Amino acid sequence: MNNTSLRVRAGLVSIVLLAAFLGIWHIATRSTGTTTTMSPEYAKLMGLTATQGKSAMPGPLDVGAKLWEHLKRPFYDNGPNDKGLGIQLGYSIARVGTGYLLAVLVAIPLGFLIGMSPLLSKALDPFIQVLKPISPLAWMPLALYTIKDSSVSAIFVIFICSIWPMLLNTVFGVASVRKEWINVARTLEVGTIRRAFTVILPAAAPTILTGMRISIGIAWLVIVAAEMLVGGTGIGYFVWNEWNNLSITNVIIAILLIGVVGMLLDQILARFTRMVTFPE
Repeated sequence: MNNTSLRVRAGLVSIVLLAAFLGIWHIATRSTGTTTTMSPEYAKLMGLTATQGKSAMPGPLDVGAKLWEHLKRPFYDNGPNDKGLGIQLGYSIARVGTGYLLAVLVAIPLGFLIGMSPLLSKALDPFIQVLKPISPLAWMPLALYTIKDSSVSAIFVIFICSIWPMLLNTVFGVASVRKEWINVARTLEVGTIRRAFTVILPAAAPTILTGMRISIGIAWLVIVAAEMLVGGTGIGYFVWNEWNNLSITNVIIAILLIGVVGMLLDQILARFTRMVTFPE
């Protein structure tokens, strides 16, 4: 009952904060200047900002109306630079999913090996510490030069940025498994592979999933910047293209959608983390 009451009160506070934010946004973008008299040709050139004192920043009503237009036709395709938001998000999610899955296939098995072997841990630690701080976007020129495909290069960048949190959390989770549990398994003559799947994996799963959750957030951050560089398709390219068209309304809509998709991806991994977490 207390948890339910807390969720209800938290929801009400969130609604109040949202309403306050929208209200302040609306007031801040209202027309405050005086109408300027000028020739029709010059007025058309200067726009409403100069002729009517209208704010250059769109208000929440303008953004809401434009968002509704996008939601009514999310998958239209009128050419290379005019695609629906559904298509743009689809490209970005596909790239993130591909790079992220490749990172999972590499990071978790390698993390198990490193976590179970003190020798490998000490031998590979210098390489990991050198490669980990490198910005994923720093790899983009090298990827474009060697791979010669912008979409595959973006996937490679997602792979690079996703692998380190998963790898380090897997190593930490495996190395932190209680020695008593491993000793009991050895006493019962449980083999190494079976011990890894029946003892170590369940114990380390919450830590591994936490690393995967961190990685998906970083991957979604990086794909937007990567698509701005490589162009073509994706929500990052959409933001850059709309900025070049001076469509601030579409830029704001894209920012909101990036946040919503990022939140959904994080919540999916958080749900999986709760499923494998158990009280000791």
